[in-house]
Amino acid sequence: MTDLVKWIRDRGITEVECLVPDISGIARGKILPAQKFAASHSDRGLRLPESIFVQTVTGDYPEEDVTGEANGDIYLRPDPDTIRVVPWYEEPTAMVINDCVYADGSPVRISPREVLRRVLGLYHHRGWNPVVAPELEFFLVKVSSDPDYPLEPPIGRSGRPEIGRQSYGIDAVNEFDPLFEDVYDFCEAQAIDIDTLSHEAGAAQMEINFNHGEPLALADQVFMFKRTMRQAALRHQVYATFMAKPMQNEPGSAMHLHQNLLDAASGRNLFATEAGEDTELFRWFIGGLRKYLPSAMLLFAPNVNSYRRLVPDYDAPINVHWGRDNRTVGLRVPVSDSAGRRIENRLAGADANPYLAIAGSLACGWLGMQEKIDPGKPIDGSAYTRAHSLPRHLPDALAKFSAARPLREILGEDFVEVLTAVKQAEWDAYQRVVSSWEREYLLLNV
Repeated sequence: MTDLVKWIRDRGITEVECLVPDISGIARGKILPAQKFAASHSDRGLRLPESIFVQTVTGDYPEEDVTGEANGDIYLRPDPDTIRVVPWYEEPTAMVINDCVYADGSPVRISPREVLRRVLGLYHHRGWNPVVAPELEFFLVKVSSDPDYPLEPPIGRSGRPEIGRQSYGIDAVNEFDPLFEDVYDFCEAQAIDIDTLSHEAGAAQMEINFNHGEPLALADQVFMFKRTMRQAALRHQVYATFMAKPMQNEPGSAMHLHQNLLDAASGRNLFATEAGEDTELFRWFIGGLRKYLPSAMLLFAPNVNSYRRLVPDYDAPINVHWGRDNRTVGLRVPVSDSAGRRIENRLAGADANPYLAIAGSLACGWLGMQEKIDPGKPIDGSAYTRAHSLPRHLPDALAKFSAARPLREILGEDFVEVLTAVKQAEWDAYQRVVSSWEREYLLLNV
């Protein structure tokens, strides 16, 4: 804590945002003056109700109490590795991501950061270091205050909205150069290690790639980037949205997860031999993904909107077949040398909580390696000609997740109970909504 206080004083910070990623990946927490931040940890004064992890995206709570601690206080412990200067404020402001503990110092096991740590502990105990590299897609859309009005592409520098598909279009990205200059400046100021920016298939749909690294650090970076992208867009009177399917007749937005496994002692990639052949661990990891991902879809497609993305012919998977350099499958193996041998999990939507999506993917791979699951042969051709084997809507995913005993044991019974309760409450709320489609086609016709 002494180093944090010195860091804040050396930079003249006057205010500190203490952030906690909730179960949906939303930033919760407290904002306080810098001097109060220092004092709060000397007397363990910085606390929140445990119910922040049971809050739905609508701001409601499940009817059933699932915290197990009578919604008592939890205490915030700032992670020194995550402190950053917030670049979009005029007042010198810092942000720091916090872990959460109970009064006895034990971790809050329903916290998404702790869930990921729990999974990583399994790997580290074996002397293995997982490596991930997320690719995150998102749309820029015109500002609108009417949720019933369909979203539209924003106006670029040319004074016109984007029409048609501009996959990898350079000029289409240049339409928003001032915005992305801010994004890169903001990311550099926060040590968010983004790599390439490209235009995706949708109108004003973009993708940011992150350089590979340690999973918890990358989850933190995705969490920070989403907030950064939204703030930069607002500066330019544009919305940035990470909804999985924000516009009809447009592709959805994904968070593809590239992952491999290193030997902690030697740093060697355990997914390939020196001769470039696939290892057994590599095949078993894919086998685990194939077997358990359909049961873990609540971690990759957590919202009612998520399942609109998972349809054929829109660069989104509908099953868990695997293939080499094949973008129609759920599990793609890019062409690479031995050091770069990896698996790309293409199931997660951009709306997924990065901590839980990474934890879920690594948990499924872990089970495959423990059970030595044969993944079968990679497929050639389009996986869209094969059966749709993923859950098609949120209730289906809820049922499969609740029944997956091996996943419950790895992720934690308490966490599984909380997540299912929160997502069931969100589904119940969604079911009370009458959509514009229903009014348009049923009002006077049935």
